[in-house]
Amino acid sequence: MASQEKYVETKEIDGVRTIILNHEKSRNALSLEMIKILLYNISRNLDNHELRSIVIRAAPGKVFSAGHNLKELTTKNGSSHHQSVFETCELVMRAIMQCPVPVIAAVDGLAAAAGCQLVAACDIAVCTEKSTFSTPGANFGIFCSTPGIPLVRNVSRKVASHMLFTGLPITAKEAYEAGLVSKVVPNDKLEEEIQNITNAINSKSRSVVQLGKRFLYEQIDLDIETAYSLGTEIMVGNLKLKDAQEGIRGFVEKRKPVWSHDYKKEEN
Repeated sequence: MASQEKYVETKEIDGVRTIILNHEKSRNALSLEMIKILLYNISRNLDNHELRSIVIRAAPGKVFSAGHNLKELTTKNGSSHHQSVFETCELVMRAIMQCPVPVIAAVDGLAAAAGCQLVAACDIAVCTEKSTFSTPGANFGIFCSTPGIPLVRNVSRKVASHMLFTGLPITAKEAYEAGLVSKVVPNDKLEEEIQNITNAINSKSRSVVQLGKRFLYEQIDLDIETAYSLGTEIMVGNLKLKDAQEGIRGFVEKRKPVWSHDYKKEEN
């Protein structure tokens, strides 16, 4: 199943929803309209158990996304429009975190400013060797304050500061070493790696992955004692699920588990 909208193309195959940024003229700039389309496609039909992951990528070219459309940020558009741009962008970043399935960024080219923010917000990010990442807003008189939010939660403060204050890009290798991306692959291996990742996710129970993703984000800002206490409670609850017991039985019986992908509990 595939659909095409202005700026963005989507397709859904074998449980993988792929959202393709496709506006070469603007270098996939995150205009308000594009952000709204992104938000819709990340947030729609999430109760469908057949949906197992979401991939955000760009159509073939040199750019993943150059960030916000600066033409929208001039004073002639007014503060209310500017407010809408940044508030809707915030909703996109929150939607990625709250999405019940993993959201994966597949980067093949430049990811700058809000484009870099989008990569940093995703659960998993894979890029090609030619990809670069930057937060150059200060070059144009608008500091990358919101892109810096997920950035500094992925990389060290020193790396984030260097990117934010200088605007200089980092390479794919530097992005991997800093923790901004999960993996760097040769330029012709991105499709293969994304397939490997989505296949691995597809082989898991959707409900168990959803439970794990929710807790992953809940515990990040907790002190370690509270995190362990809550984690113990989560794991005990996890074991009550039918899918947990099915997974254990599958391991013991040396067979692939048959998942229900729901939250039904095993009866004693």
